[in-house]
Amino acid sequence: MKRFFATMIAGISCVAMLAGCGNSASTETAAEKTENAATETAETTEASGSTEAVETPAENVKIDKLTIGFVPSRDPDEIVTATEPLKELLSSELAGLGYEVGEVDITVGTSYEAVGEGLSAGTIDVGLIPGGTYVLYEDGCDVILTATRDGLSIESPDAKTWNDNKPTEPTPDNQVTFYRGLIIAGPSEAGQAIAAKVNGGEQITWEDLDGLNWSVMNSSSSAGYIYPSLWLQENYEKHITDLTHAVQADSYGNAFARLASGQIDVLCCYADARRDNEEKWTTEFGRTDSIWDETNVIGVTDGIYNDTISVSKTSQVMDDAFKAALTQAFINIGNTDAGKEVISIYNHNGYVEAKAEDYESERAAQELIKSMQ
Repeated sequence: MKRFFATMIAGISCVAMLAGCGNSASTETAAEKTENAATETAETTEASGSTEAVETPAENVKIDKLTIGFVPSRDPDEIVTATEPLKELLSSELAGLGYEVGEVDITVGTSYEAVGEGLSAGTIDVGLIPGGTYVLYEDGCDVILTATRDGLSIESPDAKTWNDNKPTEPTPDNQVTFYRGLIIAGPSEAGQAIAAKVNGGEQITWEDLDGLNWSVMNSSSSAGYIYPSLWLQENYEKHITDLTHAVQADSYGNAFARLASGQIDVLCCYADARRDNEEKWTTEFGRTDSIWDETNVIGVTDGIYNDTISVSKTSQVMDDAFKAALTQAFINIGNTDAGKEVISIYNHNGYVEAKAEDYESERAAQELIKSMQ
């Protein structure tokens, strides 16, 4: 059975995805392909002026209100504050493309699903959502862009390698269109014990993992649920729902707060989440030692294709011409210093055009998750 699922996952992860296959050697190869593809895309984008020329309307099109939805992967207040400048940036870019927007409204959903449902219903026009959320709600939304992000100083499927070489640092000269999910143990006694086994080269068992208190994200979160589930399936023929002690967090910030307090022993997150919570660890979360000293990686997922910018299929303001203008506007924003500062809240560094086929492996992952429930 384990061989069967491992074979399935290895095949699935290679389908039209530029990140991660089913074992260490193939994952590294796929990651290299992803980086090369991201570089080629960036070079092509730069050479061609980012996108095909956007046809500016003969007369300015007036849009009373444009609603943008963000998923709550960070503290909602933090997201709202950081993205406030996006309103003016986006309005300005769209004005240059022939669209006068009266108001840009930025909201943070109560969950990933809430943003997907808003896109489907047309109450949200534009969503910055993970690939997993896009795939779940693609009947109601179209993907237009994929985020690029700084690569990291550590790129390995091996947990101990992450621990031996911490802290993790960004590599701005290396832009990638994928990231990994990590399972991170905290400062609790049980968290330290499982980390010691990993760092000592011991094989951790399902019993070891099942004895821990876990924090996971909702079921549409790629790094917080889907890919950790695939990691458990591949290595232990188990699933997140098989864990005896697993609680769902409403944001990664809250999950790290619980990790710091010892309420949980391990959490599932994206690879650079510790960098995002490094300062809070010794301030808001009340720890004395640094997050790098008190946390360790015990599991590493396959590569995950980056977040999307997706648009509603049912929005009253959305048509092909406006989608093209939005695509160009966000690419332009991502090419400016002010824009990069805004989108860095999600660790985005810029955007490249996307198509639905880019997320084929995410669809396959979702189907596999459904089959395991």
